Amino acid sequence: MASLNVSLCFFLATFALCQAARRAAKALLPGGAYAHFAREAAGTAQLGACCLEMRMLVELGPWAGGFGPDLLLTLVFLLLLVHGATLDGASANPTVSLQRFLLAEASLPGTLLELAAQTLGVQAAGALTRLYWAWGLSDLHVLQSLMDPHCSSALRTAVPHGALLEGSCAFLLHLALLRLQGSRAIHRAPAVALLLTAVAGTAGPLTSAFLNPALAASVTFRCSGHSVLEYVQVYWLGPVTGMLLAVLLYHGRLPRLFQRNLLYSQKSKYRVPRGRPVPGPGGSQKPEEGSRGRGPW
Repeated sequence: MASLNVSLCFFLATFALCQAARRAAKALLPGGAYAHFAREAAGTAQLGACCLEMRMLVELGPWAGGFGPDLLLTLVFLLLLVHGATLDGASANPTVSLQRFLLAEASLPGTLLELAAQTLGVQAAGALTRLYWAWGLSDLHVLQSLMDPHCSSALRTAVPHGALLEGSCAFLLHLALLRLQGSRAIHRAPAVALLLTAVAGTAGPLTSAFLNPALAASVTFRCSGHSVLEYVQVYWLGPVTGMLLAVLLYHGRLPRLFQRNLLYSQKSKYRVPRGRPVPGPGGSQKPEEGSRGRGPW
């Protein structure tokens, strides 16, 4: 269990450092620079570092550390729960940033800045995590450091099947985010963590269930087994398509692009009552008969 303790210390140190970076950036930077760049960079770095360490435990833990699937899934759930509670509103995911843009909740410059911050954060997480592995603080880290230059692909199924899995899982994730939008973090974080844990348990053995193009590009695009174009189809086009379908199904349209509903028409729940003709001063003459073919005078 010494290797697990080292990994737990790594997770705690990652959360502490990223939280300190968020607080410092919030105190020193303007609101826009923090919200669109610093917060996203810190959140994506936190997510990327924990994902790399967790992937190492999933791949090497069962045969080198004796870790069972119940322990690993419990750890995944706890990590996702802490992520949801500490990200401070950051998406840390390009498809979530694109969803906000399509919902007209973010501007184009702000969205582009978020995407740049996410790319920077996940690259920094990869470099720092691999440096940590090189220290060899546990047997698993020594093995991972030796195996990392010759990493194997996270895609363990056919490309169309992998794209379908990533797209379907992203569809469920974004549909849940849309449904939980506006809810309190104390309710939203456990629900999203539980959903992602279930996704990791089902689709994880086949695609690693990244559901995050930036994260997938940092972790597996450099690994042998598939071409970059095949990785793009699975880990970029799949999640983006799933996000688009979720927004379209939930709203019936893409608010940034279309004003009218594309899937169904929304009828007003209030019916306008039909007005009954009011008799004029004459009493017996109907208004339509008295005014037929006549002007207002």
